[in-house]
This record gives sequence, structure tokens and C-alpha cells, in this order.
Amino acid sequence: MGAEVTLLDVRSSRLAYIDDVFHGAVSTLYSTEANIRKVIAESDLVIGAVLIPGARAPKLIRREHLSLMKKRSVIVDVAVDQGGCVETTRPTTHDNPVYEVDGIVHYCVANMPGAVALTSTLALTSTTLPFGLEIAEKGPEQACRDNGAIRRGLNTYKGQLTCKEVAMAFNLPWTQAEQVL
Repeated sequence: MGAEVTLLDVRSSRLAYIDDVFHGAVSTLYSTEANIRKVIAESDLVIGAVLIPGARAPKLIRREHLSLMKKRSVIVDVAVDQGGCVETTRPTTHDNPVYEVDGIVHYCVANMPGAVALTSTLALTSTTLPFGLEIAEKGPEQACRDNGAIRRGLNTYKGQLTCKEVAMAFNLPWTQAEQVL
């Protein structure tokens, strides 16, 4: 569509992959404070898409950064369901999706995939169904023992919090999954 796209990440392997797949059509930068400031000052649209599984998203764009941005530019905070990666993020709805802070338009709809419910449901179920079937066939304990992906997805079991990131986010004690399985 002719957009100039810059992707920031802290994983150099991911940046190299993007460079390889898009043959330089997408600019890549290592995510640093200086690079974030540079990119948001030049951008009409900033999409924050930070995910730390089980944990709150870090605030990478702070309120004072908004003054660097062009007036009426747009921030879409995809990380809103994990607390947002923009300090000025607050969850909105599909019925009232946008608000403005310091002249910057924010779109922070919680559960963004809900706008395309059927498509997102089909994508989610096609991805998760094999795990559900394995759990149903083997039972939760054996499925966790046999499949590291299922084990990493275990958050609580037998009254124990087994996800370190959730425990850290809420300052709660946790137990390694292997100890309760």
C-alpha cells in the first residue's frame, strides 16, 4: 500500500528474519529508548504490539513521548489486554473505540479480534484444538509431562499458581509445574 514500515524488536533473530522475508521493504531497528523516540516522532501510526506471556506489557511509550509525535497521529495499543505498552492507554470498546491525549488519537480496544468474531474464533480454535484433544486423550498431568507447550500454558493446578510471570505480576508465590504434576 506504499506505507513506510519500521519494526522495532529486542530480538535480533526476529529482526534478521523480517529483513530476510521482506527483502528490506520493512525497516528494522533494535528497540531502544532512542530508536523508539526517533520512530514515533516520524510516524503517522504507531502500533504497540508487545507480549510477555502471562505478564503485564512494559510501558515503552510514555506520556512525555506524545509531545514528540505529530498532532492527530494515531496509536493502536494491541497490548491493551496486558495493560498496554503505552502509558496513556486505557481500555476502550468497539462501540467507543478512540480517545485523544495531548492531540494523539488512541485506539485501545480490549479484545480487538472480537471485531471479527467468526474469523478470530476459527483461527483460535484451529490453533488450540490439537492441545485440547491431547489433554482430553491423556489427561492434564500426562499431557503436561509429554508436551512442553501444554506445560508452559499451565497457569494453576491443584490450587497452586504455576505461571511465574503471573505470580510476578501480582506479587504472589508460585510453584514450578513439574512439582505439582
